[in-house]
Amino acid sequence: MRVSIVFDTPWARWTPDDHRRQMEQELKGEETHEPEMEYQVADALLRSGHDVQLVGVHDDPRVLLDHCEAWKPEIVVNCAESFLGDGALDYVCATLLEVGGYHYTGSSPLALQVTRDKAMSKKILAYHGIKVPAFVVYRTRDPVTEPTGIAFPVIVKPLAADASLGIAHASVVDNLESLAERVAFIHGRFRQPAIAEQFIQGRELYASVLGNDERLELLPLTELVFDKDKNEPEERIATQSVKWKEDYRKRRGIRTVFARPVSVVARRRIEDACRTAGRALWLRDYARIDLRLTDDDEVWVLEANANPFISQGHEMANAAEKAGLPYPQFIDRILQEAVARRERA
Repeated sequence: MRVSIVFDTPWARWTPDDHRRQMEQELKGEETHEPEMEYQVADALLRSGHDVQLVGVHDDPRVLLDHCEAWKPEIVVNCAESFLGDGALDYVCATLLEVGGYHYTGSSPLALQVTRDKAMSKKILAYHGIKVPAFVVYRTRDPVTEPTGIAFPVIVKPLAADASLGIAHASVVDNLESLAERVAFIHGRFRQPAIAEQFIQGRELYASVLGNDERLELLPLTELVFDKDKNEPEERIATQSVKWKEDYRKRRGIRTVFARPVSVVARRRIEDACRTAGRALWLRDYARIDLRLTDDDEVWVLEANANPFISQGHEMANAAEKAGLPYPQFIDRILQEAVARRERA
């Protein structure tokens, strides 16, 4: 198939050929960082026999439409995580693809916006009977009063951020004074509302799903495991350091592993929560649901992630490989799910 891969880039005037050269350098290990996700995806699709074009978008939306108009892709893989360097604008490229009439992988602009807003998505999930932590939102000019009906401790996060942005051990607070301090930090640092959620103790599980509607497939669960001697219960959260700093993880005894066995009851509840969340939030093709599993097998949905990170060696790609989908097959599977969705429409 002729496939365009659309992604955000800091390089405003790079052409598809520029990105192809950069991809080759990164895949050869000529850079200090791991290859960018879009380059890994492109390489996987090339290995599967597809014809691939790389379209990087920085600040000019016409770049996306002009290149796609010239290339005429049969399908577009949407790897965009931001626009103008702002993650809250990750829906822009999906919107442009909608306007241009292109069929593309992943979730719609609406699903991207709704899942980014932690309060809105929790309200929708709760309406559909899914357990979510009780919460309160503090807008930038709101006074910080004690949350009604929510017992301390609570965890304070930016309302519309991802990748654990703004989450640290200081995010878990157990009194009103600390809550006010952390909310003020979120307001000042991120210029957006803060959400304070009931802190749920339990196992941190990540459920990756592939497919759509009744064809939804739950991949093997992964789990964030903490050394209990080095991490207190309120410290067992996915902070930015936990997510991105390998030396910190080693020092604190934190690992991401395939999940230890769960009970039959818990497994059923996890599957039900993922299927319901997928339909309620209009997730498409692939997604990741972040969960807490308590000692009494209650399943709480913390967040739903539309278009999650799919680089090789990370949670979703690892879960796919465990399910028998090596990385090129995993990426091609996402492509084929989008194709099948179009044919059923």
